Order: sequence, then structure tokens, then C-alpha cells
Amino acid sequence: MRRLERAFFARAAVDVGRDLVGRLLVRDDDGIVARLVETEAYHQDDPASHAYQRRTARNAPLYGPPGHAYVYLNYGIHWCLNVSTGVDGVGEGCLLRAAEPLDGLATVRARRGGAADRDLLRGPGRLGQAYGLDGSWSGRDLCAGGPLFLADDGVRPEVATGPRVGVSRAADLPWRFWIPGSRWVSSYKRSPRAPAAP
Repeated sequence: MRRLERAFFARAAVDVGRDLVGRLLVRDDDGIVARLVETEAYHQDDPASHAYQRRTARNAPLYGPPGHAYVYLNYGIHWCLNVSTGVDGVGEGCLLRAAEPLDGLATVRARRGGAADRDLLRGPGRLGQAYGLDGSWSGRDLCAGGPLFLADDGVRPEVATGPRVGVSRAADLPWRFWIPGSRWVSSYKRSPRAPAAP
């Protein structure tokens, strides 16, 4: 297992998002390892992105440098993990949507409070909870030797592409990436506020 270096993240979000599928998300102070099975890409020119149109104190990690965590609270309940991509000064990144647990299952199950195994890391809020993340992780450098990082073990799965889950704007951009047939991938749900599919 080899940590991903900054150069991996210093590319367009859509390329990084696709290439993150099959890589490992590791929190080594807790012994948690999971294989990413689903990601989504976002860019500052994309109206569904938290970086759309302006930089704020909250979304600043998305503006780089690449390889930093952006952790935000969704609906006031779920902490969601993104990683910044591209070049320093441009707001873009990838949401880590779902993963297959490999190691640290006892910790993951305890944090997820008795959830069915299939639902331990299926969805970004569940993933954040299982990894014990909160806002204090936002801005951390994932390439600098800390306990939370992304890694490569040589697995290269087939990757499918399609629209992102639950976004009401730019709903048809094919910026969601997943392993087809994986039981760990979250269900696709189109936002009821999105325009009708073309």
C-alpha cells in the first residue's frame, strides 16, 4: 500500500474522481481501511459545487493546494469528506461517496451504531461517521503523513460514469464515478428539484 502523493490530486477533479475509485481511504490511528467504490467531482464553475462563484472561510480548502480535506456538515447532521484537486487557487474537489470496508470493522460498526454491514460506508454521511470525522478535519493535508490519507494497492476496477446523486443544479453532468455491480455503492436518487432528465 502506497500513499497517494500530491501530484495525483493536482489534476482536474473529473480525472481525480474517476481515478480515486478503487483506491484506499485509510485512517491508520484507528486501523480503518476501505476501498473507495464511488466518488463525485465538483468545480467552481459548477453551480452544484460548494466553491461556486466565491471563496469563503468554509469552502477555502477546495481552493487548494490539492490533496487537502474539505469536511462539511450536510443538512446539519452528516459530516462529508472531500479532497481538493487541481491547481492552488481554483475551487474544485471530489466527494468521497461510498467505500467497501476492509479493515477496522469493529470500530466502523461501533461508530455506525448497529447499521447493516452493507450500509456501513454506503453514502458520504455514513462514511464520515464511520471514520469519526467532523469539522476539525477540514483543511488537513492528506499528503503530509497524518493519520488520514488515500493510498494505492494496485487494484484497478472497471469504473462507470453518470449523473451525481441528489443535486438540483447541473444535475446531468456525468461527474459521478462508481464500480458497477458493487453492493457498497449508494443508490442513485435524482433530486426532485432538478429539471426533468433530457
